[in-house]
Amino acid sequence: MGSRQRRRYHGGCAAPGAAACWAAALLLLMLAFHCVLSPPLGHGGRSDPLRPQSPTFVQSNNLGELRRNVLAMDTNAHASNVICDGSKMGEELWDSGTGNDFYGCSNASTEFAGAEANTESNRYLMIEASGGLNQQRTGIIDAVVAARILKATLVIPKLDQKSFWEDSSDFADIFDADYFISSLSEDVKIIQQLPDRISKKSLPYKIRVPRKCTPLCYENRVLPALSKKNVVQLTKFDYRVSNRLETYLQKLRCRVNYHALRFTETIHKMGEILVQRMREKSGGRFIALHLRFEPDMLAFSGCYFGGGETERRELGTIRKRWKTLHEANPDRERRHGKCPLTPEEVGLMLRALGFGRGVHMYVASGDVYGGEETLAPLKALFPNFYSKETLASKEELEPFLPFSSRMAALDFVVCDQSNVFVTNNNGNMARMLAGRRRYFGHNRTIRPNTRKLNSLFLNRTSMSWDSFASKVQMFQKGFMGEPNEVEPGRGGFYEYPLDCICKKSNARTEHNKDTADIMENHLTDREGRDLDFMEHTPLPAGSSNETESDYSHGNGLDIPEMDDVISD
Repeated sequence: MGSRQRRRYHGGCAAPGAAACWAAALLLLMLAFHCVLSPPLGHGGRSDPLRPQSPTFVQSNNLGELRRNVLAMDTNAHASNVICDGSKMGEELWDSGTGNDFYGCSNASTEFAGAEANTESNRYLMIEASGGLNQQRTGIIDAVVAARILKATLVIPKLDQKSFWEDSSDFADIFDADYFISSLSEDVKIIQQLPDRISKKSLPYKIRVPRKCTPLCYENRVLPALSKKNVVQLTKFDYRVSNRLETYLQKLRCRVNYHALRFTETIHKMGEILVQRMREKSGGRFIALHLRFEPDMLAFSGCYFGGGETERRELGTIRKRWKTLHEANPDRERRHGKCPLTPEEVGLMLRALGFGRGVHMYVASGDVYGGEETLAPLKALFPNFYSKETLASKEELEPFLPFSSRMAALDFVVCDQSNVFVTNNNGNMARMLAGRRRYFGHNRTIRPNTRKLNSLFLNRTSMSWDSFASKVQMFQKGFMGEPNEVEPGRGGFYEYPLDCICKKSNARTEHNKDTADIMENHLTDREGRDLDFMEHTPLPAGSSNETESDYSHGNGLDIPEMDDVISD
């Protein structure tokens, strides 16, 4: 790959060294013959990501050879952009070119009635937020909106403590409850607990509303019971408010999400320490990667990652937890872009985009399937590889370790403050952070265009590195966190909070001629890409203590045990 020219010698073999010369020539001929006969990487199907491979696309048989190949490439000073510690694209890779032209705007209008005027006495709304940290976050945000719609007083939400996560944390253990209440005092009346005179009367009346319930849906399904019973508890409250609402309600969502809902001082302080240590090590800026390559995620995806019969058996066993899932069809899932990239593929994508070996990377992840062997290619591509466990001591993390949500909150803080956030899925944390980073200035957020990239990785042996990198850069247009990546009204609100983003009056007005094509490609490539798996399988019969209208019959949106394992 280097540009240095070898010194030429003219003439044949000199007599004194003729034997050695001819032996060397014969050896070269044998090596050339071997290369012709050797099968290319990926021959006969998808390459094995659990076996270390070098970025030169020549299959490595051991980790040492992988590292030697990477180091050999990176020490060539005049190689292509995969080598550079900065980027061939320059600062444009780290920052959105037009992001500064926009700002978050979620203030209430003058027509927005205050909480006192909008709250009826003797109407109390309780909710049970389900899932992991970020799924619970959506429930908390939507609970405020639901209380506003119903003109009710909201009781601080209860968090899921019984599911797969087995986290005993209460709201106040993760979020600043006092600030939450005071920050929203002009929007919705919120209290810590029910008044004694109400709680002693009877148990709250439980209802489960359908997913994506509209304001009219709440008025028809919940308001009659709330008016009669005074206290209603909405169970399994996640994505129970419509994605599309009037602008004043969307702005309320943003005030809750981006301003009122903040972590406790303990979590925030530890998160800031991790960010500071990353900046000290990197000299200023770093990438944060939400890898999401845990066994449960891979099993649910129904994809195949090249691990042979062992992988099929192990992931197949995990997949049996979900009784209603269809039989896995890996080829179809990959064609539709539903398969997450392997750690190696994420690394190759980032190198192709222009991030060099010297870039520092923070990885937010659970237990990666395949362990260190799976991570080895990514670490070879980005050796400055960190996590909260490597940045902090056991003593520092000890208060957080027993609680999955608090550990996830630390990752959230670091990913939120990273210069570049890379997500390998489209789950709850990815959506929440993508929307937040758009709201606060379109900070660079990269989501793999898996539909296009999966095809590219399958055929990567048939092209040069420069050609591969060029295709990656082309396919990632519209997936880099730029403004106008989706049309208004398209995409999930938490990922694209467009009602809460305004353009500065002095912003540049030139039109990007590629914008329309990028939007079209982005929306096309999003089809089938939704990894919020909880919304695609029928809901089984519910418990007897909830009303018949609690379920969304036939809408294909609920499966409780699925939420517990997959949500984040």
